[in-house]
Amino acid sequence: MLRIGAHLTSSKGYLAMGKQAVSIGANTFAFFTRNPRGGAIKAINEEDVRKYHEYAKENDVSMLVAHAPYTLNLCGKDEKVRNFAFMAMEEDLKRMEYFPGNYYNFHPGSHVGQGIDKGIELIAEVLNTVMFDNMTTTVLLEVMAGKGSEVGSRFEEIAKIIELTERKDNIGVCFDSCHLYDAGYDVVNKLDDVIKEFDDVVGLDKLKAMHLNDSKNPYSSHKDRHEKIGEGALGIEAFRRIINHEKLRNLPFILETPQEIEGYKEEIELLRGLYEE
Repeated sequence: MLRIGAHLTSSKGYLAMGKQAVSIGANTFAFFTRNPRGGAIKAINEEDVRKYHEYAKENDVSMLVAHAPYTLNLCGKDEKVRNFAFMAMEEDLKRMEYFPGNYYNFHPGSHVGQGIDKGIELIAEVLNTVMFDNMTTTVLLEVMAGKGSEVGSRFEEIAKIIELTERKDNIGVCFDSCHLYDAGYDVVNKLDDVIKEFDDVVGLDKLKAMHLNDSKNPYSSHKDRHEKIGEGALGIEAFRRIINHEKLRNLPFILETPQEIEGYKEEIELLRGLYEE
C-alpha cells in the first residue's frame, strides 16, 4: 500500500490536519512542530490530540513525519543559535510523545565556516543531550542539497553523525528526492546505485521516510529549490521508479512541492496511479 501525504499546516490543530489529510486522499502527513521561521509554539490541546488519535485510527492515518523549524541549527557558530536549537528540539521531542512511534525530521544544520567535522561533532552533542531513555520517536536526519555550509549532503556525513549518536535505535534518515539530485546523487538515471551506496555507507535499515519533490535546478546544482511533481529536472518517470522500488516502496512519502492543498490532492492522485500494488 502506498503511504503518501503532504506537508500540512498545524495552525488549526491535529484533528483538523488529520481531516485535511483524508480529504486529499492522504494516509500520512507532515507538520511543523512550531513556527517554521521562528520559535513560537502553541500549548498542546490534549482533547484535540485524543480526537486526532481516534480519527487517525478510524481512517488509517499513520507514520507521521513531524518537521523541526527551518531556524533550527544544531551546529551554528553563534552560541545563541545553538542554544535555541537545543531548547526547541528538547521541547519538541517531549511533545512528540503525544504521538508515540512517529518521526521527527530535521535539517542537520550549517557549520558556518567551522568545518564539516566540527559541525558533525556539535550536531551529535545536541542529539546526545536532548534524546532520552524510553522515547518512542525516531529522529530523522534529512539528507541535504549541499548549499552553502550545509552538513548532511553526503552519506558519509550522515553516517558519522549516527556513529556519534548514543541512542542509535532512535535515529534514522529521511531522503528528499530534490535534495539527493541537487547534491549529486542521480536518482533519475542511477537509482539502484544511489540506494546501494546509501546501504553501504549508512545502512538501509536507517532509511525511514522520503520527501517527494521535483527540482527546479539541474543535477548536482546544490540549490535546493523544489518543483511540482513531473515539472522539474527529475521528471515523472523518476517518481514512478522511486515509489515502486522494492527498497523504498514501503516508506511514508511526503510531498513538499510548491502547491496549495488542491494541488497536493492532484499529485497524490497522480502518484497513486503510478503505484504498482
